[in-house]
Amino acid sequence: MATPPADAAERWAIAPIVSYETHQLPPIDLAELQAALTTATEVGSTTIDPRSASCFEVEQGSFFRIVNVEGHQVGDLNLWNRDDLGERFYSGKTRQLHASHVSTGDHLWTSIPHLNPLCTIVEDSLDWYGIDEYGGSVHDVIGTRCDPYTNFRLRGENYHQCCHSNLSRALADHCQVPLAEAELHVHDVMNVFMCTGFTLDTHQYFMKATPARAGDHITFYAHKPLLGALSACPGGNCGSTHSDDETPCYPLRVDVLTPAEPVAIDYDERLTSAYDGTHGR
Repeated sequence: MATPPADAAERWAIAPIVSYETHQLPPIDLAELQAALTTATEVGSTTIDPRSASCFEVEQGSFFRIVNVEGHQVGDLNLWNRDDLGERFYSGKTRQLHASHVSTGDHLWTSIPHLNPLCTIVEDSLDWYGIDEYGGSVHDVIGTRCDPYTNFRLRGENYHQCCHSNLSRALADHCQVPLAEAELHVHDVMNVFMCTGFTLDTHQYFMKATPARAGDHITFYAHKPLLGALSACPGGNCGSTHSDDETPCYPLRVDVLTPAEPVAIDYDERLTSAYDGTHGR
């Protein structure tokens, strides 16, 4: 390790700044969305079996709610604009614009060159958890998804119920396309109900058992027509191991709800991808 320079203390003491001033974004009326949710009725429901994944669709202006059915289960969520799979959830930009873990009032943003709010979290039964003494929090957008490639690198064995594989199979079946084509659309996830962080000493990604219990849920408002895929992770509550058939796992459920009246949202150009795309040329 290099010897610290004479001014190391001065360098360490430089104060951080928040990179993106999101308060300058055009506001979306969360109270209005929450009021609309109180009028919404269920129009569809999808159960995701343990160590599997399923797709679901949500109309623009509707809500979808992910529910922990029996308890202690985390899920890996992929989202696309249903009319254009090239516009999909962008976990990295969501992380930069909001935080490493998202909750009520945060948007899930789409990929460049679109960069639109795909949906907004309107309620979260775990928003009480906050940040624990280890630096852990719930609903992360920092992890990727358990996948068979990393699993093989680490363990030297094939395992086909990783979330990446689950999501790939579900999308292939839903869209009626070859598995290899569907896999190219699977992307970094929102880890729903998962409690994660970075260790304070080595900054390594960690997971701990989810605080979610039966009935815990998170609800989103769809700004675009959505295609979603949710995997009930083979890690179960992610408090011990990943990607095996031994950890207890439970189902998840996605309920789709439509409000009595459409929500009138005034989108200005900064929320409709109005950049001219010339990149200075």
